Amino acid sequence: MIFSLAVYSAPHSSQASDTAYRFAEALLAQGHSLYRVFFYQDGVHNSSNLLTIAQDEADIPSRWQHLSSTHQVDLVVCIAAALKRGILNQEEADRYEKPAHNLRQGFALSGLGQLVDAALASDRLITFGS
Repeated sequence: MIFSLAVYSAPHSSQASDTAYRFAEALLAQGHSLYRVFFYQDGVHNSSNLLTIAQDEADIPSRWQHLSSTHQVDLVVCIAAALKRGILNQEEADRYEKPAHNLRQGFALSGLGQLVDAALASDRLITFGS
């Protein structure tokens, strides 16, 4: 089966992002395909390169990066939600004349159309968080 995931919670505010990550690992281990992970609402915080994770906590954003590079999984961040929460790539930092960007490598900013595309291209779209 082909799956896509939508993550709506920040990695530090609930278990949703970690649960989504573990679900992704499990489905890939069972031979399923993961088409896309879409980060929306507070889930966009998973893509911030400025998060500093406590030493005794799981670094979930880095896990997403590793999953993406290992399995060629598309990690898409809702651009509108990201901009509202101060997450920018270089292009958006330049556009809004900000001094820096903070989008993690392996994540891409895009619109909600990518979530619709994921739903259409997948057998199942599973959401995590609220």
